[in-house]
Amino acid sequence: DTPDGRAQYAQRFAAVEPVFANLRANKRLDRFTLRGRLKVDTQWKLYCRVHNIEKIAKSGYAA
Repeated sequence: DTPDGRAQYAQRFAAVEPVFANLRANKRLDRFTLRGRLKVDTQWKLYCRVHNIEKIAKSGYAA
């Protein structure tokens, strides 16, 4: 509740939290479907790439 804490929370919310919310709610990434560190890492990177491609497509960059 301190001013410094509020500023940190606002910065975190603006940068990171919406990405995880999108992956969890819209992409239904509640848990990984594969086992093993390499496979989970690959699956995570795939979801991140899909998220970034959607951001590029929605920004009109490809048009």
